[in-house]
Amino acid sequence: MAQRTLARYLIEEQRNKGVITGDLKFLIEVVSRACQAISIAIGKGGLGGVLGEAGSDNVQGEAQKKLDVLSNEILLDANEWGGHLAAMASEEMDLPFTIPHRYPQGEYLLLFDPLDGSSNIDVDVSIGTIFSVLKCPDGADLSTPEASEAAFLQPGAAQVAAGYAVYGPTTVLVLTVGDGVAVFTLDREQGSFVLTQENVQIPADTAEFAINMANMRHWEAPVQRYVAEMQQGREGPLGKDYNMRWVGSMVADVHRIVTRGGIFMYPMDAKVRNKGGKLRLMYEANPMAFLVEQAGGAASTGNRRILDIEPERLHQRVAVILGSKNEVARVVAYHA
Repeated sequence: MAQRTLARYLIEEQRNKGVITGDLKFLIEVVSRACQAISIAIGKGGLGGVLGEAGSDNVQGEAQKKLDVLSNEILLDANEWGGHLAAMASEEMDLPFTIPHRYPQGEYLLLFDPLDGSSNIDVDVSIGTIFSVLKCPDGADLSTPEASEAAFLQPGAAQVAAGYAVYGPTTVLVLTVGDGVAVFTLDREQGSFVLTQENVQIPADTAEFAINMANMRHWEAPVQRYVAEMQQGREGPLGKDYNMRWVGSMVADVHRIVTRGGIFMYPMDAKVRNKGGKLRLMYEANPMAFLVEQAGGAASTGNRRILDIEPERLHQRVAVILGSKNEVARVVAYHA
């Protein structure tokens, strides 16, 4: 039987199921090709002169790596000309990127974190790209980057597609168009993403958790209680032994949860309270929450469902607790 490539999968979602439009199909294919180009650049590492600092800061005041800047440019260049986008927004850029007038404008908005976990680049640990797609509201003002920001401020529940690529031992693309979650693996010889898993389901219960324990003293009481109970193992109130896993790259940590279950937490803590949290709502929390819920999991700040949040700013931050449904429910109950 012929391999089901990403292109074929998207045609089936469009033609057979009517889930997506032709323009959205094209947009996802273009993003996937950009991810292939980023994968190639990462694969060259020091041979390509792409390691190390770029000598600049992003809008969050974080030092950019050379690959942060390169990945951002690859995604912008790949998507600006196709006629399927009205505008783009990147975690690495202060304002949205409006489509140049020489190109046709489309009906979608693309948001992305071009290279998540970039602190892991120089030590050869898995990193990734996260993206989210929204419909551009009718009559949105896209005349300037400043004016166009309002078009992006939609709750995560409005997303029409989301996904991430992991650049590890293999390059995988994990995608939802609101019809479950599918996993594609890059066939490097053929130069195409091939479907390797469909209808992904995250187990409702787990014995694995991912959190940065170095911040334990800063956490709020509900998360301190939950982690302390997990550490007590089968003798404690949860009645089972847990393992902790932490890569420090959200893409890699969430991909493990999508693959075999678990709970990922970057909760509110005293260090980030004045910022609203650590992770970005529009570029990280919303797309990951959409994927996790489509796979039968749950995603919350601890106090509310992430996909229900009405964003106020393009670079807004939130607390994130997501993964296996029953474990997330327990943490939410502790917050309540």
